[in-house]
Amino acid sequence: MKAARRASLLALLATTTLPVSAAPEVFDLDPAQTFVHFEVLHFGTSTLRGRIGPVRGEVEIDAAAGRGRVGLVIDMRTLDTGFKPLDARLRQPDLLDIGAHPEAWFVAERFRFEQGRPVALTGEFTLRGTSAPLTLRALRFACIEVPGAGTRCGGDFEGEVSRSHFGASFGVPLVADRVRLLVQVEGVRRR
Repeated sequence: MKAARRASLLALLATTTLPVSAAPEVFDLDPAQTFVHFEVLHFGTSTLRGRIGPVRGEVEIDAAAGRGRVGLVIDMRTLDTGFKPLDARLRQPDLLDIGAHPEAWFVAERFRFEQGRPVALTGEFTLRGTSAPLTLRALRFACIEVPGAGTRCGGDFEGEVSRSHFGASFGVPLVADRVRLLVQVEGVRRR
């Protein structure tokens, strides 16, 4: 019985949401849990979806001061729609031009917090050598203490970009200009 209680307590602790602490904390992104997903309307009929990652980077959060900083490096060569011919087409110079621009970046230092949690972050997204402002809104965000593994924080964020702004306008309007981004991020606090 004691073993069952202990297991239940450990499980509860592992899933308990903790507030972000009052001091600045730095989190290294977990590559197994950090990806960029994208969606774009295809011929007005269905949604084309894909995933890029894992994403490298770090996040610093100072909830008490209402500040944060994020730096993401997105390896565009990892693009995967689940259909190899489409992946090859998206890599071409008139679309993502991955041969000339194998990485994209997102850097943000403007965070908006509510009740100690980030609800939006605004920064600069660079794709194909062109930069544009991008705001990512939090769909969810939480921190947990994992026994023996430390503090993990993460969440799901969404935003959108216009692909033509970055010179990837082939196919517009048959393939939509608006691209929805869904970013899943999870990081481990540095010790």
